[in-house]
Amino acid sequence: MALAACGGDPGDPGTTGTVVTGSGDRGRGQEIFDSTCITCHGPGGIGRAGLGKPLTTSTFAAGLTDSELLAFLDVGRPADDPLNTTGVVMPPRGGNPALTDADLIDVIAYVRTLAG
Repeated sequence: MALAACGGDPGDPGTTGTVVTGSGDRGRGQEIFDSTCITCHGPGGIGRAGLGKPLTTSTFAAGLTDSELLAFLDVGRPADDPLNTTGVVMPPRGGNPALTDADLIDVIAYVRTLAG
């Protein structure tokens, strides 16, 4: 998705078209993950059957640049998306519209540590 943050109102600070150029804070990313993403993706990103796919083995996440992953997190994935294999909506920004691009960049930095 060379899409760096598609969609949304250009005046919305969450959708400013941010291109990721540096590293996020992995520790802060884990805190955000543990309060927002863990419900579906499980502790340590191991996944939860029927909810969120494992991030520890995700070729989808691994195949995206940080900017592309930020764009994906910004819009989420509807239940009827052909690539959605769980049939469960992944809401934009993990269902927390208060998360900023900087927050998501921190989450991305953490998610990058899960594979492998």
